[in-house]
Amino acid sequence: MIDLAIRSMEIRDINSVIKINSLSFPTNWSRESLEKEMLDNKFARYKVALVDGMIIGYAGMWIIVDEAHITNIAVHPEYRGIGVGANLLDSLIKTCEHEKVPSITLEVRSSNKTARRLYEKFGFLQEGIRKAYYADNKEDAIIMWKKDIC
Repeated sequence: MIDLAIRSMEIRDINSVIKINSLSFPTNWSRESLEKEMLDNKFARYKVALVDGMIIGYAGMWIIVDEAHITNIAVHPEYRGIGVGANLLDSLIKTCEHEKVPSITLEVRSSNKTARRLYEKFGFLQEGIRKAYYADNKEDAIIMWKKDIC
């Protein structure tokens, strides 16, 4: 069992997040986009997962009025399959509870069965499809929602 810590993301974490992004996604957010998320986006809430002070994953969402939209969840490949993603997702849901946000949504690649199983485990339900959503390969996105959080 690893000693995992979850905390709010800080501007000093961006280099680590960029590295995890590059190992996790075919297209990545730029440094500038991440900095704007941290410094200028009042709707953004980001968390990082750490082991021995090293960032091994991150998750983010936007809270707009009474809905949250998960933007990203990513875990360093060397730390996948041990519950880091589940802990990050749980942290986002707890943030929604704390901020009295009743529902949360996300898009996930139709081929990403591991992520879809994780979301289903946390009570997310498939409620739609965005055809050809992903620019890199025109893959469909599954729209999932978790409602009645608080």
